[in-house]
Amino acid sequence: MKVLHVITGLGVGGAEQQLRLLLRHLPVECEVVTLTNPGPVAEGLRADGVPVTHLEMKGNRDLAALPRLARLVRRGGYDLVHTHLYRACVYGRIAARTAGVRAVVATEHSLGERYIEGRPLTRSTRELYLRTERLGSATVAVSATVADRLRGWGIPARRIHVVPNGIEVDTYRYDPLRRAATRAQLGLPEGAFVVGGVGRLVPGKRFDLLVRAVAGLPGVRLLLAGDGPERASLAALAGQLGVADRVRFLGECAAGDGTRGAERAAARGAAGGAARDAGAPADPTALTDPAALTVPAVLAALDVFVSASEEESFGLAVVEALAAGLPVLHAACPAVDDLPAALTPGAVRVESRADALEAELRRQLDAGQRRLAPPPLVGHYDIVRSAAGLLGVYTRAVARAPARDRAFPSLNAIP
Repeated sequence: MKVLHVITGLGVGGAEQQLRLLLRHLPVECEVVTLTNPGPVAEGLRADGVPVTHLEMKGNRDLAALPRLARLVRRGGYDLVHTHLYRACVYGRIAARTAGVRAVVATEHSLGERYIEGRPLTRSTRELYLRTERLGSATVAVSATVADRLRGWGIPARRIHVVPNGIEVDTYRYDPLRRAATRAQLGLPEGAFVVGGVGRLVPGKRFDLLVRAVAGLPGVRLLLAGDGPERASLAALAGQLGVADRVRFLGECAAGDGTRGAERAAARGAAGGAARDAGAPADPTALTDPAALTVPAVLAALDVFVSASEEESFGLAVVEALAAGLPVLHAACPAVDDLPAALTPGAVRVESRADALEAELRRQLDAGQRRLAPPPLVGHYDIVRSAAGLLGVYTRAVARAPARDRAFPSLNAIP
C-alpha cells in the first residue's frame, strides 16, 4: 500500500510530531506533502527516510495550490491519501478526488467545542469542513471526545473511527540518573519541589494559571517546556508576581528519541534570530543551549505535572507525564477522562483556576517528592497500538474503494 500524507505545516507541533512518530510504525510506504512551513519536523521526517514535498502554498485562499496538489497526487499513484489539520483536510480531500483517488482518510487532531487548532470555531469554518468531509472515506478522531464532537456536527457515526494518539512508552520511563543530570543542568537543587507544564505557549493552554499558582507557594519552581506568542506576557506576569527567579522558560524540547536535537536547535535558533532582529531583549530565563533538553528529561526533573487547559482534543502531554511516573493535575484531558478511573491512578482533575491549582499543588507539596508506577492507561496509548488501529482504517478504506476512480474533469465538477 502506498500512502500520501498531506499536512498543513511541519513546524514543531503535536499533530506534526505525532505524524512522524506514526510513520515510524506504519508498515506501509509513505510520503508527505506539507502545504506550508517545511519546518523542523520536515527535516526529521527526511532523516527517517520519508520523502517530503513542500507545496509552497501562500495562504488559506491560495487556490492555485489545489491543481498543483492534484497533479502531485495523480503522478504518485497512491492507494490512499491521508490528510491532517484543517487546511490540509479541505484541500487534500478535493485534490485526491480530482486526481481519482477514492480512499481518502482525514485525522481530526485538534477540535474543541469552541476552537479548532487553537482558533475560534466559526460557522463558515464548520460548513466548509463538512462540505469536503463527504469527499473522503473515513474521518479519524484522536479521542472519543472528538468523535462525539464530530457526530454533533452531523458526520455519520459509521464514517468516524477513533484512533488515539500514541507515545513510545519506554522513551518516557523514569530514570533517576536522568533526573539528577537534568536538575544539575538547570541549576535545580535535588530537594527543590518543581512543577512543570509542556505545550505551546498560547492563551488556551492557560499557563498563566500555573505562574499564579506557583507564586502562592514559596520556594516552588516552575518549568515550562514549549514556545509561542504568550512567552513574553508570561515572563512579564512572573516578574509582576515576583517569581521571575522561580519560573524557567525552556523553549521547544525534543520528543526524546535522540534524533531531534538538530531540528530543535534549528527551530529555536530561528526563533532567537527573529527576536534579535526585532530588537527584543534577551530572556534571562531561557536556556542558552538550544539542543540541551528533551521532554523526557524535563519530566524526569519534575515532581508534579500540570495541564490547566480548559479544552483539549486528547492531552498527549498528560499521557507522557503519567508514563514518566508523575502525579498529574489536569483540567481537561480526553485521554484520561474517556477511560475508567481505575486505569488512571495518579491523575487528579482540578478546575482551571489559579486558586484551585494552588490548593492542589499545596497538597502535592505536603505529600513530598515521589514517583508513581505508570498507570494502565499508558499501555493503552502505546504508539504501536495506535499504528495498528490506523492500518485497520486504511485497509478497510482501500478495500471499499474502486482500484482507481475516474478523475473529475474539473474542480467545479466535484459535488
